[in-house]
Amino acid sequence: MSPVRITLDGEPFTGRDGQTIAGVLLASGRRSWRESPSGAPRGVFCGIGVCFDCLVTVNGVRDVRACRRRARDGDAVTTQSRAGEEAR
Repeated sequence: MSPVRITLDGEPFTGRDGQTIAGVLLASGRRSWRESPSGAPRGVFCGIGVCFDCLVTVNGVRDVRACRRRARDGDAVTTQSRAGEEAR
């Protein structure tokens, strides 16, 4: 399998072809990339796309479920903050 390189808020992560964005982050030791309204850390909860705990922005597209989206080499992933959500 070929390596897949993505960034999360500018920080580089390397995974394997076929992994989801969440899979790449989890395999690299990153457990959270979002905060709940109370400030609690969030990452993957259900892992099958039912909940919304793992939402990220990928290449400028908001509200992508990291547990469902396959990582593609060069993906620029950014966290979605509560402040950004309220601005919508």
